[in-house]
Amino acid sequence: MFDIDIKTLEEIEKTLGEQDILTKDEPEMKVSLKEEDREEAIPTEIPTADVEVTPETTHKSLARITVPVRHNDKLTAILERVNQDIELQTMWRCANINAVDRLGISDHGRVHVQIVANIGLKMLRLLHEAGVVPSIVQHHNLSFEDAEVVVVLGALLHDIGICVHREEHEHHSLWLADRKMIELLDGIYDIEQRTIVKSEVLHAIIAHARSQKCLTIEAGVVKVADALDMAKGRSRIPFEAGHINIHSASAYAIQSVELKAGVEKPIHIQVNMSNSAGIFQIDELLKKKIQNSSIKDYLELVASIGAETEEKLIPVYHM
Repeated sequence: MFDIDIKTLEEIEKTLGEQDILTKDEPEMKVSLKEEDREEAIPTEIPTADVEVTPETTHKSLARITVPVRHNDKLTAILERVNQDIELQTMWRCANINAVDRLGISDHGRVHVQIVANIGLKMLRLLHEAGVVPSIVQHHNLSFEDAEVVVVLGALLHDIGICVHREEHEHHSLWLADRKMIELLDGIYDIEQRTIVKSEVLHAIIAHARSQKCLTIEAGVVKVADALDMAKGRSRIPFEAGHINIHSASAYAIQSVELKAGVEKPIHIQVNMSNSAGIFQIDELLKKKIQNSSIKDYLELVASIGAETEEKLIPVYHM
């Protein structure tokens, strides 16, 4: 069970009705994210990006992917290859051109995957500290460091299929990632271990879809990490451009997301909101992904409004 420390859904629906925020279609949101490069530590608060991702910035060269590798030599070597891989970086840029430029939806490029990779590592390490054994360790007798490789590669490759199309992008990501991982893992793993790692990463990619059941701990981590990139920046551009609906308003109400060790469960997720409209993001999007993940029993989720009075999101709604 998730502890959502805000108004009841009935009260929220009434509030939204009074604000004239109507629900129609479910468009994705364009993005304005902020991100900080982390080398040796992941902060409690989920990072945001240091540049806006807009149609203009999708055409700029991509910076290095950085995650706190600690003493994981395999992950270090793989990231060096990732950061020298022009094809992979171009696929991220092409994915964002399809997402941001052509469809007007949220960032699905380098900024997003870097954030997801950092969130995923933070979650995996919190689970490890609590004694939760990764599936690649339990079922294939590989190491925790290999589980970190699976989570990071799952995060970095889960959306590259959008360079083909947004629809069914999880499936497009599979064949693109399968080929790319041969290059990224060659010489770091032998054929048997490489096949195992590839299989686990491919499962994490297909299972990040909301409707797919996660069969591994690592896939559940990637799925939830993807959903936690949900702070206010992801809706700023469409919201301020006047694209007002329950989806953009609820996303705009998410001020920040914090991640830390829990008291009763290994991972505590704190969602800070400026307005109770944000419950839609949590109840309809985040919670559904968590419930279909493999790690739901290890998470506690609390959402709250920090200010005494709620921020007024819009003065009036016009249709």
